[in-house]
Amino acid sequence: MSGPPGGSVRPVDATRPQTALSRVAVADIAVRLFDQQGYDATSTVDIAEAAGISRSTFFRQFRAKEDVIFADHAELVASIDEYFRVSHADPWLAVCEAATMVFARFHERLEIARVRDRVVRDTPVLRDREAIMAIRYERLFASYLRSAVPGVPPLTAIRFAAAVTATHNFVLRRLIRAEDNVGRFSLAAELAEVRRLFHPDAAAPAPEGRSAGELVVAVFPAATDPGVLARAIEERLRAQARSL
Repeated sequence: MSGPPGGSVRPVDATRPQTALSRVAVADIAVRLFDQQGYDATSTVDIAEAAGISRSTFFRQFRAKEDVIFADHAELVASIDEYFRVSHADPWLAVCEAATMVFARFHERLEIARVRDRVVRDTPVLRDREAIMAIRYERLFASYLRSAVPGVPPLTAIRFAAAVTATHNFVLRRLIRAEDNVGRFSLAAELAEVRRLFHPDAAAPAPEGRSAGELVVAVFPAATDPGVLARAIEERLRAQARSL
C-alpha cells in the first residue's frame, strides 16, 4: 500500500533503474494526484512523470485519463467473467460470491478506495462513469444467470442482478465512508437476504414455534411493484415471528 491519502506523490527518479509498475500501481499514483491537485488540473504528463513512465506507455495501459480511476474494476470484471466460466452448483449463490470478490478487493485496498471515492464524488464526469460501471456488473450477473439457470425469466435475472449490485454498493459505501475500518453492515448477511427474497431454495429455516410447512397467504393488486410486494411480505412475516 502506498503512503497516506494526504501525502505527496513524488516522481520516480528517472536516472535510476526502475521496475515496471503494474497498471493498478500507476492508477494509484494518478488517483493520489487527482486528490491533491484536482482531476481537471492533473494531466496525463503529470501522471506519467510521477509514475516514472513515458506518456506513450501510459496510453498503452489506459485509453484515457478517466480510465485510471476504474483500473481495479476492469481487472475485477475480467476475474468475474473467468469465475463464471466454471460450473457452480448454485448460480444464485455464485452471483453473490462474485459480488463478494469485488467487496474483498476494495476492503483490502481500503485506503486508496477512500481517496478514489473523494475524487469521484468531486468530479461529475467520474460519477457518471461509476454509474456505468455498476450497470456493467448488473449485466454481467444477469447474463450469467440467464445462461446458468434453465428457464429463469429474464426479468427475474435482471432484478436479482440489480439487487445484488445495489446491496454491494450500499455496504461498500458504508465501509468506505465510515470513520473506522470496520463496516457496520455485513455484506454476507445482506446478500443472503437478497437470495431469500428472490430464490426460494435459499429461504431461511422457519422460526422456532412455526411449522416449516405453514402457509402464509397474501393478496395484493395485480399491478403492485414486485419490490414493494417483497418488502411488504417480509415486514409481515417478521412481525408475525416477533409475536410468536
